[in-house]
Amino acid sequence: MSQGGAAAGNGVSPGNVPVCYYGQAGRVPAALERRVRAAELFLRCAACGLAVLAAALLGADRQTQVFFSVKKEARYTDMQSLAFLVIANGMAACYSLLQGARCLMSILTGGVLISRPMAWAIFSCDQAMAYFTISAVAVAMEAAMIGKYGNTQFQWMKTCHLYKRFCAQAGGAVACAVAASLNMVGISLVSAFNLFRLYGSGKGGK
Repeated sequence: MSQGGAAAGNGVSPGNVPVCYYGQAGRVPAALERRVRAAELFLRCAACGLAVLAAALLGADRQTQVFFSVKKEARYTDMQSLAFLVIANGMAACYSLLQGARCLMSILTGGVLISRPMAWAIFSCDQAMAYFTISAVAVAMEAAMIGKYGNTQFQWMKTCHLYKRFCAQAGGAVACAVAASLNMVGISLVSAFNLFRLYGSGKGGK
């Protein structure tokens, strides 16, 4: 009994199951810890790549049409919702890149996130970025639907039949942005797990 108590006090897992300890708050099996780290890294890399792809597709999207000898070029800056989507995805890509680098360093060094203030900061930033990207996608999808089908009540004409290639590429960019926002939601769930496991049951837990 004394040896088992000393082993638990020193942070050594009793038995043959490797365990990662988080101070007095609780403990997590090492296998689960590796899966969580790998999942977080994958989600952040996927979110970064999809956000970059969405911003690049919209940034390069343009089409010129001639109406009565007058050239008119359609660009994403012509719609504030698409411009907002480019900004949101650019911010999401930069944020995901930085957090992905942090996750990679944590995996390589074997460090464990045990600081509650740091966990709260990451959780809050992940939540804010998820809501930000979702709101940008929602606005862009509404504008896309108006461009595709118009709105007879407000006498807004549909324009996608005039700029088919532009709308097709913009639709692909919106689809990538939707996938990136879903990855951000998954990241927020992982960060919530990383945070609230620090408040698990233990000697100092409530």
